Amino acid sequence: MPDPDLLWFRRDLRLADQPALAAAIAEGPVVPVFVLDDDVAGQWRMGGASRWWLHHSLASLDKDLRARGSRLVLRRGDCAEELTKVAKAVGAQAVHAISHYEPWWRAAEDAVAKQLDLILHDGNYLASPGSIMTGSGTPYKIYTPFRRALDGVMPPPHPHNRPRAIPAPTTWPASDVLADWDLLPTKPDWSTGFGKEWTPGEAGAHDRLDDFVDAVADYDHTRNLPSVEGSSRLSPHLHFGEVSAAQVWHRLAGKGGSVRVFLGELAWRDYAQNVILQLPKYGAKNGRDRFDKLPWRTGKAAKADFRAWQRGLTGYPIVDAGMRQLWTSGWMHNRVRMIAASFLIKHLLIDWREGERWFWDCLVDGDYGNNSVNWQWVAGTGIDANMWGRIMAPLAQSEKFDAADYIREWVSELRGLSDAAIHDPEASGCKPDAYPAKLIGHREARERALAAGRAVR
Repeated sequence: MPDPDLLWFRRDLRLADQPALAAAIAEGPVVPVFVLDDDVAGQWRMGGASRWWLHHSLASLDKDLRARGSRLVLRRGDCAEELTKVAKAVGAQAVHAISHYEPWWRAAEDAVAKQLDLILHDGNYLASPGSIMTGSGTPYKIYTPFRRALDGVMPPPHPHNRPRAIPAPTTWPASDVLADWDLLPTKPDWSTGFGKEWTPGEAGAHDRLDDFVDAVADYDHTRNLPSVEGSSRLSPHLHFGEVSAAQVWHRLAGKGGSVRVFLGELAWRDYAQNVILQLPKYGAKNGRDRFDKLPWRTGKAAKADFRAWQRGLTGYPIVDAGMRQLWTSGWMHNRVRMIAASFLIKHLLIDWREGERWFWDCLVDGDYGNNSVNWQWVAGTGIDANMWGRIMAPLAQSEKFDAADYIREWVSELRGLSDAAIHDPEASGCKPDAYPAKLIGHREARERALAAGRAVR
């Protein structure tokens, strides 16, 4: 029997359309390994909601592996050190893995490559990040021309089926016990609502994709209606690699209607990875340097406002509904994400990085590329972003996108209000005593934000 190869799982927790797995199987026995390395990511270690998802996704992956004669080896610590230990235990020389583009994963890949024969494969995106270039051979910084260039190399390769069997090594190395990692919250258990919303794992990803197939044709309309919920909810499954972008593309591409709009969301995901490949510090550094001088609010009053925003107590029902949905389910409707983010940045004049960090901890789909690019787009600080002066009006947005039932679902204090009053109960004269007054009026907030913007022109 030939020596086994290691398969290094990270955010690619699937067996179908898994090029690293396929390459390892072609060489002989395979030892699948997942290393929980919190130190390599530093400040970007997985947030609480992502850790909940990871626990259940790893359990699902191990079950799928065992059904094919294999298993998942769990280790905790430095990636290079732990992979080297496993390799020595089983006599492996090579490690197969799918490429990752977050700065900490690129550093980890460099460290592993110094110890073992690391063989990297593409597989998490429609096209390999860094491969879509301008005519002059430079990376795109603006989304629209990037999307056009990406369209020019589509479709992605057709996805491969999962293997029926995975050859096992003669002996298995020692493995941690998943429960010992304490990825699930206990004191308190704030994740009780997560299980009602999500089924982490490859099977759950494909169930979600199957559910979306018949809805994608109307996506351009329904995605903006929080009460209808027309989005795919595939984002956490894509983030953890339980389904590949190519699988989603090929499943939906011929469905007609507004499917191209949805495929644009997959393209945006590719675009975000290309941004962080060019600008690794994009999650903490303004894309436009002039915004380093923007006079963000700090101090006691700003901290109190930030806390009210986190808890969904701003006095703006659409914002509060989104923030409560986030805390309860680990997710927020995409239109409401933009509204809530804009409110923090423009209405409260609080640094976008504060909001990004809160989302990072609370979102089950917290993704470094998407999170940083989206926040900087809303803030106007990014390399491709809204103008600072574009300030979303949350009350008008709530009414325009018919969010009444969405608000009723998540803001219990307002459930008895009419559609006409629920978007702005304070102005309608029917605000319940249990619901807070607005932290700041829209006009006042807008003028303050515009004044701050003038300071950095």
